[in-house]
Amino acid sequence: MNGVEVFLLGRALMKIGEQAMPQPKSGPSGAPGSVRSVVVVLGDVVSHPGTTVGEIAARTGLPQSQVSTAVARLEQAGSVDAESDPADRRRRLIRPAAEPSERVAEVRATTVDDALAAALTGPGGTAPDPQTLREVTEALALLARRLTPSIATR
Repeated sequence: MNGVEVFLLGRALMKIGEQAMPQPKSGPSGAPGSVRSVVVVLGDVVSHPGTTVGEIAARTGLPQSQVSTAVARLEQAGSVDAESDPADRRRRLIRPAAEPSERVAEVRATTVDDALAAALTGPGGTAPDPQTLREVTEALALLARRLTPSIATR
């Protein structure tokens, strides 16, 4: 497997993840690109609690305006908390919420099973056999444990 193949696999997995996420019960669900930026920002906040919008933008490569929008959505969903930086009141420090909101609990409880089955559906709409689905699910769980240990343990 080469770098391009890993990159394309990553994009395919992102699409499966987006399809698996439950839609919010109220308010706009947002375009797929906005879902990606929110998840990227949340992942960065989890890895770097007490960070600023500017620092997130620098690490992720997302425009600062997109990070600010994602942080606002995450605050509204109860996924992150933000407070003024004591050293510079113009900046806000962002960290994962101490208590998960209902929305966070809902997203965490939702599996990728249906989206994964849809992605593995063969020509003519042939559903994947249960063994294939189980093998791919186990392979994804292994990758999550090895490559994203802080997220996989949640």
